[in-house]
Amino acid sequence: MKIRELGEFGLLEELSRVVKEAGVGQGPDLLLGIGDDASAWLGLGRVELLTTDILVEGVHFDLKTMSWRELGWKSLAVNLSDIAAMGGQPSQAVISLGLPEDVEVEQVLELYQGMIGLAKEFNLLLSGGDLTASPMVIISPTVAGYGKEGQLLTRSGARPGQLIGVTGYLGSAAAGLQMLREGLEFDPEITLYLRQAHLHPVPRIAEAQKLVQEGIRVAIDVSDGLVADLRHICQASGVEAEVEAENLPVHPLVRSAFGEASLRLALAGGEDYELIFVGEEEKIQRVRQQMSTPVSIVGRILPGEAGKVKVLHQGSSLGELESGWEHFKSGKATWSC
Repeated sequence: MKIRELGEFGLLEELSRVVKEAGVGQGPDLLLGIGDDASAWLGLGRVELLTTDILVEGVHFDLKTMSWRELGWKSLAVNLSDIAAMGGQPSQAVISLGLPEDVEVEQVLELYQGMIGLAKEFNLLLSGGDLTASPMVIISPTVAGYGKEGQLLTRSGARPGQLIGVTGYLGSAAAGLQMLREGLEFDPEITLYLRQAHLHPVPRIAEAQKLVQEGIRVAIDVSDGLVADLRHICQASGVEAEVEAENLPVHPLVRSAFGEASLRLALAGGEDYELIFVGEEEKIQRVRQQMSTPVSIVGRILPGEAGKVKVLHQGSSLGELESGWEHFKSGKATWSC
């Protein structure tokens, strides 16, 4: 079987199975292993977190449409978003780089300036890494963080009757990607907003802390798209979800630029790095009151088929959408940042 037949998530399931069957995927101090936004284990007086992402030129980014500084910021931000999705605080990062030999030294330094800007904002140490020659640019940050035992956000634990909340706006990053890929032209205000949304995401670290404080325990960050990422929560929790399209938070500038297509961007676009979370209505309302970031209730958790997500639009069902990005299954490699 080719991996394109199995897909990214199917391959992850196979790797998880092999690791567990070999007895090297579990331990007395390991709280969460393969299958969540970060691994988690008991440390001295706290829970330690570890996450990594790899970004490959031509698959995840195109340097013709972004600066090296923007690439540095985003490549590290997506990892911090995973720490946020666990309810943790980031502590340090190591950066592994694969670089073609004709890359200018100044470009690599500019890449690091983007990372340094983010590191300063979140009190993150850049404590090491590795370098290798490569036919294309490859960036693989690994970020460590920490949280409190019993106060992590995970993908499992959603229960029927709970509501689904989302921070910020959905579809803005995907709209920015479409603008860059297709060379779309808008007025300066829209262009700046879309570029920032796609290339300068801000990890929701502080917002995640508010969720934890108010007793929320289920969350994931929006990397593959609302429907695709909500499906991960439903699969891990053994529940079904229903989303009301009218309640999706779409920025007015995205609606202005993309019209009806903004709904598709919000449902399936991905890379917003907002937080999807699940909890009782009173908890979500308390979160709303304490956050300056907008919080929207977009749906509810139902009993039913594990992993199923239904979308309602103007009272009619759009069915279960097969949407969002999945490596190996999504056809020809397409840059996404």
